[in-house]
Amino acid sequence: MNEQPQDPARIEAVLGISFRDPALLREALTHSSYINEHRGGALRDNERLEFLGDAVLDIIVADMLFRRFPHASEGELTQLRAALVRTESLAAIGRRFQLGDFLLLGHGEATSGGRQRLSTLCSAMEALIAAIYLDRGLEAVSDFISPPLQEILAGVIKHRLHVDARSELNERVQARLHAPPRYQVDGADGPEHEKEFLITVHVGEQLIGSGRGPSKRSAAQAAAADALRRLDGDEGLA
Repeated sequence: MNEQPQDPARIEAVLGISFRDPALLREALTHSSYINEHRGGALRDNERLEFLGDAVLDIIVADMLFRRFPHASEGELTQLRAALVRTESLAAIGRRFQLGDFLLLGHGEATSGGRQRLSTLCSAMEALIAAIYLDRGLEAVSDFISPPLQEILAGVIKHRLHVDARSELNERVQARLHAPPRYQVDGADGPEHEKEFLITVHVGEQLIGSGRGPSKRSAAQAAAADALRRLDGDEGLA
């Protein structure tokens, strides 16, 4: 893959947005590793935009959830927001818009899988949100980001990803057996930049759930959620 991003017109076609100031788009797609290898140029990396985009995204997500769930408590809204703005969610949206293909990366970062790295895609997504905000305003950002956020929200609700499954499982198992659940990493598949972990959860010697995820934390949450489903379906603790 060329270290240069593809033609700006193609990027705008994929995003569905035409930038008044193309320099903002270029900055949003410039990783710090590229700047480190090309010192003395006029380009800046996307870290400042990432800072702003994080705040803009929080406003849009909070407003969306506030309006959609008028009877939800502050705690419930906070859990939903955290699930929507986490690294995995934003990286998934970044993949949808092919951001990895368009990034300006240093040679080392590119060859080590940086175009698919979750943290890199998440940062680029936040920077892109800031670029759209500065170029087109908050309404344009909302129009751009709300459809994929709504899709992710549907999955979050369906699979209860916003619930702290580990805490809930711990309370239920402790109350029933007076012993904490134990988590075990049973494997990791895929290249270094895109690993998927398999974690199982046990009580004593009994396997009560398993889950996969791009990080040990998310895999453990998935395993706890699986255990809770089994408990609710009477498949669980003997």
